[in-house]
Amino acid sequence: MTLEELKLRRLSGQHLLSPTSVKTVTEDLCGLQAQFFPNAVHSLKIRSTDPCNTADLIKNWTIRGTVHLFPLSDLPLYLREECYRSMDWSRPSWWNQRPGWALTPQRQKYLAEVILSALQDRPQTRENLKGICRTEGMTAAEESSMFDPWGGGIRELCERGFLHQLPREEKTFALSPEITPMEEEATQLELARRYFTHYGPATIHDCQYFFRVSAAQVKRWLNVLPVTATEYNGTTYFYIDGEFLSEEIPRCLFLAGFDALMLGYEKKDSLFLPQEHLRQIFNLAGIVHPAILVDGKVVGRWRKKDHKLTITCFSPTNTDLLKDHAQNLWGDLKKVDIP
Repeated sequence: MTLEELKLRRLSGQHLLSPTSVKTVTEDLCGLQAQFFPNAVHSLKIRSTDPCNTADLIKNWTIRGTVHLFPLSDLPLYLREECYRSMDWSRPSWWNQRPGWALTPQRQKYLAEVILSALQDRPQTRENLKGICRTEGMTAAEESSMFDPWGGGIRELCERGFLHQLPREEKTFALSPEITPMEEEATQLELARRYFTHYGPATIHDCQYFFRVSAAQVKRWLNVLPVTATEYNGTTYFYIDGEFLSEEIPRCLFLAGFDALMLGYEKKDSLFLPQEHLRQIFNLAGIVHPAILVDGKVVGRWRKKDHKLTITCFSPTNTDLLKDHAQNLWGDLKKVDIP
């Protein structure tokens, strides 16, 4: 397989050649990373025919322990049977073994019940839930654990199937419907199927990077899934045939921050991102900047604030092409700045 075909298959699988529904995009890509919600919105904008139709989507902590946007109907894929709806907080966990964890199992159960009660009538913002818990006696130390910036106790409620976040920028929580979580092995296989269908062709190392699993685990999936192997430049790639749109690589794409086309593969082996520009997209603080692709190669990054777009080019680039594409993508632009 040629490099161009590898790129085309990935772009096609990720719905960057032909847009589709919001539900299809978020299902196929195993959710969209959404800890910064505007990034997920832009990911939908460049992939979807109905990017504003997010009513049936939710946010929750899923793959790689990060917040993703995905259909409510996919909730059974992302919850574990072993702890589903459990109010037993006495078992050791990553959270309660951390230095400074201030919640006893009894206090965590009490505050969890306060939160669930507060959500019976309507969704509540994170800040509102903090205020309600304070009125019920939550101390400052307990608050730092229950509402830890990385999730804490309220995240555990989400991961146990009690709550989820609504698809909006402000952190807003709602009660989740009761569901039956899928058996873990079936869940893993379904997510791997989606990965090799819509992120493929991909290497074993790429899949490890995406799911944070061992090579042995990926090989077990490959032994079961109907994958096809192909070679490029001495490396083996695997994919499952889907709807492959054999079109030309788009002249220009403005990807989102934390975009699936960047996060879906081992960044040091990226087919789209030249290694000399790696840290200009993936910085050492863990931020993945919005990238600009021209003819299938990252040439810069962008930032939009209000009606102004700032473009940083990494190498000589056709700036008229970038400006024209930006104006077509955003109808409200008043200025495009390319220093």
